[in-house]
Amino acid sequence: MVKVIASSIRKGNVLDLDGKLAVVMHAENIHPGKGTPVTHLEMRRIADGVKVTERYRTTDQVERAFLEDKDYNYMYEDDMGYNFMQPESFDQIGIPKDVVGDSAQWLQEGMTCSVQLHEGIPIAIELPQRVTLEIVEADPVVKGQTASSSYKPAKLSNGARVMVPPHIGAGTRVVVMTEDGSYVERAKD
Repeated sequence: MVKVIASSIRKGNVLDLDGKLAVVMHAENIHPGKGTPVTHLEMRRIADGVKVTERYRTTDQVERAFLEDKDYNYMYEDDMGYNFMQPESFDQIGIPKDVVGDSAQWLQEGMTCSVQLHEGIPIAIELPQRVTLEIVEADPVVKGQTASSSYKPAKLSNGARVMVPPHIGAGTRVVVMTEDGSYVERAKD
């Protein structure tokens, strides 16, 4: 266990809360105009799956648990969860759906993900920051819509919805951030 300042905690980190491990589902640093900046953490306890919300001053020390990080390639989804394979040893591992959470929509076959293990049990997963997907449906451009800062809704090949610039149409491959599902750029491939 290592003490780190609260403002450095990110989604996917595992903290020790009085002897119980909890994985961070959402981390946000809040800087009000007056007063002390705080770090708001939404976590899930690993042992029982209970959601916990904590607020720390950004300079507070928190116990961070260090886990074994291994890269696994995503294979497929079944009733039990998501199945991954370790590329060197070909060991397969099943990760429950609640561990993967909302990130599941960005999983693609063969994608390399960083899985954090505690005593051989998967407790957190980190996807690549960006993923490239094809737009299957995009609303037509509205006449008179200015090019700057106007976005239109589009549907990706994985079923997710994303806001894209007016010049992007169906059939275009785009790069999307896996953390919040935001459009980054047109794919260069």
